[in-house]
Amino acid sequence: MDYEFKSLQELYERIKPALISKCSEFKKFGYKNIKEADLWNYLTDKKWTRSKELTLSEMVEDIFEVNVESINEYLIKKVSVELRKPNFDDAEILDI
Repeated sequence: MDYEFKSLQELYERIKPALISKCSEFKKFGYKNIKEADLWNYLTDKKWTRSKELTLSEMVEDIFEVNVESINEYLIKKVSVELRKPNFDDAEILDI
């Protein structure tokens, strides 16, 4: 059965149970700060960027194959890059 999704958000909601399940697995091993959105971002940034016409079963399989070392490394790199950039979004607070 083929599924067609109108948006990435709709796809995210469809595979969210698998993301939740994988995060629960991580929590059992003491990694309580990895969220569903982190897994989604990791897979869309690293695994699925060059993939075309993935099936739902392939995506769910990819979710369950993610190891904690890979996601942890991804999150550490992401946070270190983001925190090293100055944030100017609240410039109006300074009356500039």
